[in-house]
Amino acid sequence: MDLGLPLILELAALGIGTGFLAGLLGIGGGMIMVPFLTLILTARGVAPDLTVKMAIATSMATIIFTSVSSVRAHHKRGAVRWDIVRRLAPGIVIGSLVGSLGVFAVIKGSLLAIFFGLFVGFSATQMFLDKKPKPTRQLPGTAGTVAAGGVIGFISGLVGAGGGFISVPFMTWCNVAIHSAVATSAALGFPIAVTNVAGYIASGLRVENLPPASFGYIWLPGLVVIALCSVFTAPLGARAAHALPVARLKRIFASILYLLAAYMLYKGLTA
Repeated sequence: MDLGLPLILELAALGIGTGFLAGLLGIGGGMIMVPFLTLILTARGVAPDLTVKMAIATSMATIIFTSVSSVRAHHKRGAVRWDIVRRLAPGIVIGSLVGSLGVFAVIKGSLLAIFFGLFVGFSATQMFLDKKPKPTRQLPGTAGTVAAGGVIGFISGLVGAGGGFISVPFMTWCNVAIHSAVATSAALGFPIAVTNVAGYIASGLRVENLPPASFGYIWLPGLVVIALCSVFTAPLGARAAHALPVARLKRIFASILYLLAAYMLYKGLTA
């Protein structure tokens, strides 16, 4: 695959956009990256069953960098709930390893695309409806938070996202303020990404017909260009998140997810 100027510009634009959205919405950027990376890899002749898997793995790898950049900006504003991060992290690591080392390696790319589309569409609907939690509802105890972290890590590993599309609704449902939920989700993106990337590398090392410059399922040129660009715009998104009203933030989140869910459903159903 020729890494010419047009491809570099495409990846740079994707990195700039996803970095901003990672900071704005606390989603790690993966929900945006996976559809566009799938499109880019497909256009360059990568086998259909590998495009979705490589897009998911590469997207997750970039989240390692965008998460650090985004969470620093949120932390300066005192918005990150580190107590919640500590409670969810153990389950996240377990769920991520089960997803990236086990299920991800054996499931077909077309099924991953369909699962991605359906789950993102569901998440967008939950945000759009904006159901108000009971005033007395709080985060669950230790067993509940480990289980919740496991679900977040597992599903994130299957769709290549930082978990914000699950963790933000979950935390707001438990009466965590939306801006704190977004900031905390950005912090959770780091353990999700590191654990899943290790799984993608291990499960992809023996796969045949991967394009040049691949490390397991991770496409290194995409990782490098997107990460370099996204780390600069993630703090800008984080700054904007604290200036937007809650209702508008939720509608932006949901609208973007609907569009990307539709594309990935089309991709999976026509594979």
